[in-house]
Amino acid sequence: MKKLWYLPLLAAVSVYAQSKPSKKENSPISPVSTTVVVVGNPEPVALGESNRSTAVLNTEKHPLAYSTAEDYLRTDASTFVEQRGAGGSQADISIDGTSFEQTLVLLNGFRIDDAETSHNNMDIPVPLAAVRSIDVLHGAGSTLYGSDAIGGVVDFVTATPTYDALLLRAGGGNYGENEQAAVATAVGRKWSEMLAGQRNFSSGFMYDRDYRNEEASSESRWQSVLGETDVLLAGDDRSFGANQFYGNFPSYERTKGWFASIDQDLGHRTQAAFGYRRHTDEFVLFRNQPAIYENNHIDTSWQAALRRHDAIGSDLKLFYGLEGDGDGIHSNNLGVHARNWGAGYLDGTWNAGKASVSAGLRQEIISGGYTVTSPMVEGGYFVRPRVRLRAAAGYGFRLPTYLDLYYSDPATVGNPNLKPESAWNFEGGVDWFASARFFVESTVFTSLQHQTIDYVRPNANSKYEATNLSNFRFTGWENAADWRVNDANEIKASWTLLTGAQSVLGGLQSRYVFNYPVNNASLVGTHTWSAGYLLETRIGVTERYQQSPYAVWGLAFAKENGRLRPYVRLSNITNTGYQEVEGVQMPGREVVAGLELSLARKRAAQ
Repeated sequence: MKKLWYLPLLAAVSVYAQSKPSKKENSPISPVSTTVVVVGNPEPVALGESNRSTAVLNTEKHPLAYSTAEDYLRTDASTFVEQRGAGGSQADISIDGTSFEQTLVLLNGFRIDDAETSHNNMDIPVPLAAVRSIDVLHGAGSTLYGSDAIGGVVDFVTATPTYDALLLRAGGGNYGENEQAAVATAVGRKWSEMLAGQRNFSSGFMYDRDYRNEEASSESRWQSVLGETDVLLAGDDRSFGANQFYGNFPSYERTKGWFASIDQDLGHRTQAAFGYRRHTDEFVLFRNQPAIYENNHIDTSWQAALRRHDAIGSDLKLFYGLEGDGDGIHSNNLGVHARNWGAGYLDGTWNAGKASVSAGLRQEIISGGYTVTSPMVEGGYFVRPRVRLRAAAGYGFRLPTYLDLYYSDPATVGNPNLKPESAWNFEGGVDWFASARFFVESTVFTSLQHQTIDYVRPNANSKYEATNLSNFRFTGWENAADWRVNDANEIKASWTLLTGAQSVLGGLQSRYVFNYPVNNASLVGTHTWSAGYLLETRIGVTERYQQSPYAVWGLAFAKENGRLRPYVRLSNITNTGYQEVEGVQMPGREVVAGLELSLARKRAAQ
């Protein structure tokens, strides 16, 4: 196999959006960035204060250069996108080598993970045009977030409008590609409203690989004597040809969902939240012959939380709360099932001068007789004014999906006796704040998994069966940096190296666990002109376990100011033939061009 000796060259340089430094009392230096890290912390903190390995992907910075959320996630080398359908119609997310089922997906802190199957976790109902950032936590996070946060957490954070605006966008390209988006915002003295809609569709780059994705959302915010109220309503509809997605079948699938949530401040230190999600999945094994085999699933989930924080002196904060969750499914294949669970958590954060320490504990009680305790401890210390060491240890767990437990088709069978899977994650790293324009981080981690769930079979003539595997382990080294050469040029790069224990199967064939990349690297270069033009190039290099490496190159050109903003995006310029999931071919060279109309009215400060 060809070795990627040149990959360490990319490790010199990940992205953290940088602007003027923020001031923080008692901090040995001013952080190089005002980037706010939300995920992995009980409250938002600056990049220089986080004790965990994270990535903050700013979706507002160059929005015309990216078409899907998956494009942003590919710029973080610790996140591996296992894409089946093009255009974001279906993609799984794996962090630091763990399986896609071990990644928790959030929307404004609310769970989006699908109770039926983790293949639908990226059915984000909010249009990308309404998202402010995608925050990624590398490593276990169940102490703060509960089930599914074994490998990491991806949180989609919506934008808060600051002025009245109307944005309209339309474009098209080869493979019958079309895309449209519309965003309208209105801002008052104590309220704001954002309406967003987006769709993209294509006739497909091969037979039975067409797709149509549609999302719409409304988010209302207002201030009262209690504090801020945030109400989000969103829905999506995704249909796609699923040729080869789940075996050698010309399949078809359509998923639809809607989501509603409310966040309510109760003073300055207490918050109440409630969310509800309904999701449907129609699957046809042979697209033109649905009578042969068809499944229809309806799953629902709810979540409620009451959270509070208190300060004890000037250096110590306590965060604590109660949460309740539940999900259920009604399916012609999986049957009718439901489960509920509740949790209480406590987290203490001490921050004084050069040092910071956090410790937390979560107790989960799950219907069916399960109880799970998820501890976490982390700390950081500035050994020099610009060099910070950090370390963390945490526990993660995941409940099996209903598909894991009860599914059956000609190629796959579930296992109702599956046990929840769990993992201990340990990491240690160093951050170097070289200057206001240059930041580097490096992290070594290991994940010790227990009762890992995968689909295995003894030979090609047998069905895949959901099974618990023991003593699975990943060890890796991730590196990332951001260099703002000057006001016009920025270089961002990351590289992650992984090794795993490959002997746990005992000769069995695996469907998912060994799909991880042993090498994954990303390099992004951006140049902007004073007239508002942008040129961005992205190169990703991936070597999956026991597979040959491949490189994918993309390029984007856009005008980012003014009322009329043309853009051109080129994907897979070299027409590389590659697969992110075994047996599922990815599209070749793609070109999309379009125009955005932006109208805005900024009001004087009141």
